[in-house]
Amino acid sequence: MDRGVSNPCYTCRNRRIQCDQSGIPCDKCKKAGLECFDKRPFRWVKGVAIRGKMQGRTFENTNLSSLVAEDESTTAVNAKRTLMRTAVARRKRFDSTDNERICQLFIVYDTDRNPFRSLIPLGLKDPVLLKALLALAARHHVNKGQSFHEPGSPTSPQLANANRHALAFKYQAMEALSHSLKDTELSKSDTTVASIFLLIFLDLLESGSDGWNFHLEGAKKLIASTCPQPDSQTCINQGPGQTVKEIRAFITKQIKMIETLGATFLRPKLLSHFTTFDQQELQLQETIEASFLGCPEYLLTAMQCLSMQRDSMSGSNSLDQTAMDTLLKETTSLLDMVRNFDCYAWVSGLQQSRPPSPREIISLCTLSRSYKIGTLLYGRRIEDAVTGNVTVLDDMVAELLGLIDSLQNDRVMFKCVLWPIFVAGLECQWPPQRVFLIGCMEKFWDITSCLNAVNAARILQDYWRQVDATGQAQSLWIFDIGRLGRDWLWI
Repeated sequence: MDRGVSNPCYTCRNRRIQCDQSGIPCDKCKKAGLECFDKRPFRWVKGVAIRGKMQGRTFENTNLSSLVAEDESTTAVNAKRTLMRTAVARRKRFDSTDNERICQLFIVYDTDRNPFRSLIPLGLKDPVLLKALLALAARHHVNKGQSFHEPGSPTSPQLANANRHALAFKYQAMEALSHSLKDTELSKSDTTVASIFLLIFLDLLESGSDGWNFHLEGAKKLIASTCPQPDSQTCINQGPGQTVKEIRAFITKQIKMIETLGATFLRPKLLSHFTTFDQQELQLQETIEASFLGCPEYLLTAMQCLSMQRDSMSGSNSLDQTAMDTLLKETTSLLDMVRNFDCYAWVSGLQQSRPPSPREIISLCTLSRSYKIGTLLYGRRIEDAVTGNVTVLDDMVAELLGLIDSLQNDRVMFKCVLWPIFVAGLECQWPPQRVFLIGCMEKFWDITSCLNAVNAARILQDYWRQVDATGQAQSLWIFDIGRLGRDWLWI
């Protein structure tokens, strides 16, 4: 694909060789095995700032409060350079180099219509959103230098210094957000909601627990108090510049997705119910180019209803026989709806800016089917809890494992499949299956650098040891997994 500009790449200029300007990356960078940058890349340096009075100073001689006050101008300069570089839309195939970029990480397909790219220009004008974006990028940079098997505190001086920078950006983001929430006008800003939304993803990078649900509840309250019903007639701008209204609609839909998938493994009734669009409107607006995980809205709605069924059995008061009969009827009906969901018809009906290739159609069908089978497993265990049975679901588990395995060579899709992997892990009883799934967690980590994958592997291994040692019924995981002392998000 043509570069579209006449300037040579920064990498070739820095090497003092003539760039062939063949594309992004250029042929000379590809041949040399180097990352091809359009402009000077963001770099981590020793100390808080590159120049000025903070040059060379680190957290050993600078506390966080003084950093926020004194380093504002340096942060703004570096941030603008970083964000402008990230904002360059690169229309090329997904590979390991591109995966290092946050805009491509939290979306299925990175296109000109990627809502995350639309947040970047807004961040240049809004300090809260700017600091949230920087905190996200900084933490991802640190995680890239760590191992799946030993992801603790960074050991090298460079990563340790980068880690301090990441903590500083997070501190600045939280302090700026706190200030905005105290201001009546700022708290209603779309960029404030967007900043809270980004902090949920920061929690995925940091651990996947003990933060995302609080940010989620805060974002839901702000949206409910300030956002009118989304307009189904909103037009889509072409190119990278989407409207603030479209960004708000995107955030609202992704919050519904996070709430739904998060609730499946949380303690019952921990999250408040978030009502957004009606189901018909969601179906009409569904597009894979503005989706974080590619999980069909239809299945998300079914999951939400199933979670409510589970919660109704978790109260302090036991249900009478009439209530249990009603619960069983509703659960069975939900499962029939999920079974009848046509993954191919869903893919065919998606709104896309270009016709999908046959390979993309197959991958999207496989991804959606992995969520369908995961939802069926979840629903069958709720049905078992109602009837008191323990259904053997080995065939369904084997099918889910096969779907996950078939996605392993597709890095774009595999970064979306952590929830189905975790569901499969809760059902697996045989050592080879468990070894395979831990390998899948490691691959997910390699692609995303999200620490929630490391913690998901640890939680599964602890759960397997507990099940094997006590001989407890493995079908009870719909209740047990939410009682681990922390609130985990497996997405």
